[in-house]
Amino acid sequence: MPEYSLQKTSAGASIAKFRELGLLVFILLLCVGVQLRNPSFLTLENINDMVTNTAILSILAVGMMLVIVTRGIDLSIGATLALSGMISAMTVSAYPDTHPLLAILLGTAVGIVSGMIIGLLVSKAGILPIIATLGMMNAFRGMTFMVSGGKWVSAHQMPDSFKAIATSSIFGLNTLIVIAIVIYLIFFYFTTYTRTGRQIYAVGSNPDSAKISGINNDKILWLVYTIMGGLSGLAGVLWVSKFASAQGDTASGYELSVIAACVLGGVSIAGGSGKISGIILGSILLGILNNALPLINVSPFWQMGIQGSIILIAVVINALVKRGVDQSNLMRRRI
Repeated sequence: MPEYSLQKTSAGASIAKFRELGLLVFILLLCVGVQLRNPSFLTLENINDMVTNTAILSILAVGMMLVIVTRGIDLSIGATLALSGMISAMTVSAYPDTHPLLAILLGTAVGIVSGMIIGLLVSKAGILPIIATLGMMNAFRGMTFMVSGGKWVSAHQMPDSFKAIATSSIFGLNTLIVIAIVIYLIFFYFTTYTRTGRQIYAVGSNPDSAKISGINNDKILWLVYTIMGGLSGLAGVLWVSKFASAQGDTASGYELSVIAACVLGGVSIAGGSGKISGIILGSILLGILNNALPLINVSPFWQMGIQGSIILIAVVINALVKRGVDQSNLMRRRI
């Protein structure tokens, strides 16, 4: 059995590397094709805008990866983002002297509390993730309209220090990009080198075996949804700062783009597999599509169709690869 597990792990790692390499090649070919159609695509200014616009998506993709790895899903992240962003925007509007860092901490705290609630519903109450997060999505969205009274917080109501969160630079890089890089480094270390990070994958791979081996499945589930909530709260502050506007319907439907980035990056919807490097590539690919298609004058209707087709192809490829790996492992298994 240990030899079988080793073979399975080795095969899975090889497939993941091959899939990421293929995705990288596709991204490079796509960039070359778009550049030939529009020479302004690979300009420094456009690349900076494209990466900056992708930063928030990539931050959320980290949390969603952890949730999906445990065989879950979180449909509430757009609503959590809107709620945390609205509360932060209203706070800095009422108290203009609020330090930007405090606004970030406030929004993150709102997201953590939201994630903890969902985590309890999934881990302790045993509610299916899709049902729990769908219900809380509507609850959080309603709370956003309640705390704001149905009104917007616009740019002129926000202090310049708050809006500077998304426009300032650190070491020559936009602050959003720097925050995204830091998030990725932290969670790369967390998932690769910590015991809890490995337990997350164990729970997603085989919950029953994980429980027998002494892993507290409920604790792990609660943790990943709390992390997802915290990252959603952080993203809410960054979103409102970037667009200088807080609305009740902010980021409506954005959770689908985040899930798409994870799927494109090779995260298995069946749970148990997914890599930080993969979701980076998935996020970049979505960012390129969102930026490139308008530049080559593709109709907005076709844009949605093209993105949907690429996501569907990625899902099919992931399914075929997984089936091939499973069959190969069965053939190698020694009884």
